[in-house]
Amino acid sequence: MSSKSNRINIPEARNAMNRFKMESASEVGVNLKDGYNGDLTSRQAGSVGGQMVKKMIEAYENGIK
Repeated sequence: MSSKSNRINIPEARNAMNRFKMESASEVGVNLKDGYNGDLTSRQAGSVGGQMVKKMIEAYENGIK
């Protein structure tokens, strides 16, 4: 078994997750490219991740109401 911590549990979801990440990056002004993005600063990577979490929480809250 791979030791990768960012393994997607449902392989079919990979494309959706990539679109979600690109959309979130665009919303916070971070220019992601397909493939390697190791040249991002910690601040840029954190802002993308934070935006993704924010959108997931909003979706969850909107689904409950």
